[in-house]
Amino acid sequence: MSSSGHKRASSTSTRSTADSPIKKRQSPMLKVMKQYLSMSARQSAQRNMFLKELGGKKETAEAKLEDAIKKAQQLAKQAGLDESSPEFYAVSHICKDEALIKFFINMETAEGRDLDGRLDSSDEEVLQLLNEDAKHEKQVMETIFFFGMYHDTYMHKSRRRTSPESGHEWVMRNIADETECYKMFRMTLPMFYRLHDLLVQSYGLKSTSKSNSMEALGMFLWMVGASQSVRQVDNRLQRSPETVHRNFGNVLKCLVKLAADIIRPVDPDFKTVHRRLQCPRFRPHFNDCIGAIDGTHVEVVVTNDKKVQYLCRKGHTTQNVLAVVDFEMRFTFVLAGWPGSVHDMRVFNDAINKYKKRFPHPPLGKYYLVDSGYPNRADYLAPYKGTKYHLPEFRNSGMPKGMKETFNFAHSSLRNVVERAFGVLKMKWRMLLKVPRYPPAKQARIIIACMALHNFIRESKLMDEHFDRCDRDEHYVPIEASISQPRIGDMDRLDEDRNMNEFRD
Repeated sequence: MSSSGHKRASSTSTRSTADSPIKKRQSPMLKVMKQYLSMSARQSAQRNMFLKELGGKKETAEAKLEDAIKKAQQLAKQAGLDESSPEFYAVSHICKDEALIKFFINMETAEGRDLDGRLDSSDEEVLQLLNEDAKHEKQVMETIFFFGMYHDTYMHKSRRRTSPESGHEWVMRNIADETECYKMFRMTLPMFYRLHDLLVQSYGLKSTSKSNSMEALGMFLWMVGASQSVRQVDNRLQRSPETVHRNFGNVLKCLVKLAADIIRPVDPDFKTVHRRLQCPRFRPHFNDCIGAIDGTHVEVVVTNDKKVQYLCRKGHTTQNVLAVVDFEMRFTFVLAGWPGSVHDMRVFNDAINKYKKRFPHPPLGKYYLVDSGYPNRADYLAPYKGTKYHLPEFRNSGMPKGMKETFNFAHSSLRNVVERAFGVLKMKWRMLLKVPRYPPAKQARIIIACMALHNFIRESKLMDEHFDRCDRDEHYVPIEASISQPRIGDMDRLDEDRNMNEFRD
């Protein structure tokens, strides 16, 4: 059913009826269930009518019994009996006897009743049988319902599609062309084969009877790279939605396993000074800097009951993703899954406390660069607040002046590596511009899988159009980095560390 309750207009359809896949005919199980529901409704109505009539007979019998008692009392008074005498009391109660009731009134419906007006044994047996019949009918209905669901899911299949080009052939045709390979799968041919071999040999990617591992990987990369929906893949590759979902989930599981190995520092001890820090602009003051930390908001589609929780300050439903980036634009840590309404500091505190064994804490004397949304404290160097900081501000108003602006300009020039990494990530994997309506946990896994692909491409040292553009210009930040990003407010200076402030000065 459509979440909005309205059918999609025919003008917005992405394909014609002639191009649409073969639809299922109505399941025979649906016909059986409809017939049984109709029959059950008729039986239920008859049962309710019978019980209603049975209850009416009981009420009529009780009313006639009361009338018989009144008549017996009237006869006793006419005979001269006092109301307080034992004889009057005996007459009032002995009229409950069946013979006397028949004597005073003609009561055909009272035959077979007990003296207190309750149903006799035959009626109680009927009620018991009716209750047992209702329970049996409920069990049969539940069984038919679940069997119908199972039948429609696993047994009632559409006819096998016939297409001049299968999904595997489509993937192989695009791989054979270098330009099409990069456009469709966001990576070059050698990189595609290298990734495929790695996932097959080390992370459990397997072929199935319906599609092989090459097709599954190509399907996944096309979906996250060009942001294709399941229905679009269904139509283009001539695969059922069930097969598309299964292949997507299998590759996603393998990439999340890869992420656990590839999203981490290359040098855990941070002994090497990166070549960018050896530039005269930064040397020797930033020699102990080992990377940058920032959060990014990834727009996601959520259900109505979660919209308020995931609403960021810019008015979009997002996930707040924290990432640690080194100066090679590699992600060394990522924490995804937090709703967009949560502040960056809360996500950061969760990362360094709950995931402290995985978080790449800086060694003694080393530090990360953070923006003004984080406090200036030990191991995390923030800029001066209330002073120009972002690079566009310096481009529009001239070169920095004074101690604070000079520091902020150098700080921003180094810390923008995290913004460029986010920009390349979202520019390459377009699904991250708006993740479809999957469960939030699966949306977080998709984000992590795309970061694993990002690191894999970066570590391959092979040519890549998106990374090469950032490498040519260290100040270039893809516009995708700022999409759906709310403005970050400055942290309170009371949270800052005095020693870190002196080190910054």
